[in-house]
Amino acid sequence: MKARVHVMLKDGVLDPQGEAVRHALGHLGFSGVEAVRQGKVIELDLAATDKAAAEAEVKAMCEKLLANTVIEKYTIEIA
Repeated sequence: MKARVHVMLKDGVLDPQGEAVRHALGHLGFSGVEAVRQGKVIELDLAATDKAAAEAEVKAMCEKLLANTVIEKYTIEIA
């Protein structure tokens, strides 16, 4: 199975990288961009064959390592 984890800063947490990208886009002539939030995507190849078990395992990975749950939120896709 494959899992894809999307990790983003929580709403209300300042995103200096996103702001730097927004600023750079403005300098490149893309003046219509009002805000940018930058995150990360993590793709995992799993040995699990049960979707529910795979999702539970990936959730544990996120809680322990892949996301800083104090300032980040995450979503999981299992395929």
